Amino acid sequence: MTYLENTVKHTPSGLRKVLYLNWALVILLMSIAGIGFLMLYSVAGGSFSPWAEPQAKRFAFGLLLMFGIAMVPIWFWRNIAVVAFLGSIVLLVAVEFFGAIGMGAKRWVDLGFIRLQPSELTKVTLVMILAAYYDWLPMSRVSRPLWVLLPVGIILVPVLLVLRQPDLGTALMLLAGGGLLMFIAGVHWIYFAVVILAMVALVTLVLQSRGTDWQLLADYQFRRIDTFFDPSSDPLGAGYHITQSKIALGSGGWTGKGFMQGTQSRLNFLPEKHTDFIFTTLAEEFGFLGAVSLLALYALIILFCISTALSTRDRFSSLFILGFAATFFLFFAVNMAMVMGLAPVVGVPLPLVSYGGSAMLVLMIGFGLVQSAHVHKPR
Repeated sequence: MTYLENTVKHTPSGLRKVLYLNWALVILLMSIAGIGFLMLYSVAGGSFSPWAEPQAKRFAFGLLLMFGIAMVPIWFWRNIAVVAFLGSIVLLVAVEFFGAIGMGAKRWVDLGFIRLQPSELTKVTLVMILAAYYDWLPMSRVSRPLWVLLPVGIILVPVLLVLRQPDLGTALMLLAGGGLLMFIAGVHWIYFAVVILAMVALVTLVLQSRGTDWQLLADYQFRRIDTFFDPSSDPLGAGYHITQSKIALGSGGWTGKGFMQGTQSRLNFLPEKHTDFIFTTLAEEFGFLGAVSLLALYALIILFCISTALSTRDRFSSLFILGFAATFFLFFAVNMAMVMGLAPVVGVPLPLVSYGGSAMLVLMIGFGLVQSAHVHKPR
């Protein structure tokens, strides 16, 4: 009996699919999204508009989307992985010609009913195609040079397109997420050692290019690097964001100042308080305990994903879930490190909490695929 025949034979139907959903994961997602709604309500000065209400509607739609995806067998999503990835590449190319400009960057495509950021969608479709590739590839070939070059090329195509927008943060996320999945799939560690050495050389080259005719980064990106090493060098300019963020984080103490009592956010000292820096608002209002509680919810989601991946015998499902969990981890780890001054400010949103339609819906699509693998695994 082939794998597909075995999967179809054991595919649950009707109400049983609903019962097989990982409801603990659903509750965790709803809890984190609920925290996000509270924070968006707070930063708007006690109003559901302009952020909390549309965010709640997007999450409700995303929840329905997740349930719908979960009802479809995982082998279907495996079979369309190439189409999904190519579709996201087409959208990235469309950004070049028809993209909407916001905050000095061209990252969105206006579809009428939604302003889609294709780079967010690529975070899921890249994991899908890499998981499908390594599911197809025999383990004996995983670390052979020719078969390593193909996924590297697959990763670099969207990375280079995203860099042109420019969006350094998302490009690095795609690169790191793709690399982690290759490592999980069993690619030999020596390749990663070579890549790390090459990255050290590249960073050196980038720093040396500053002020030359062949400068590799934009001036604002170099200012972010300077700010990372010494925020006080320009406290009212490039260092303003991180300086105010640290003040908000520190002023929260153990238990915080109380809901809607954060002075840094209420008095508009915090820039981008509803997107990239929303974690500082939470830490200021609910303190260290509130921040750690959110981190614990994220950690539980990662644990549930790992548990699901280990319990399925389908290699595609396992690789996708672990790859998506790694990408999800990068989301919140980079954002938290960024607002605490442990990483450069690269514009990575806090998953399910920061305001944003594309990031929210793409995450729910990803968790829909995780649920699909959980629902349709043989029992």
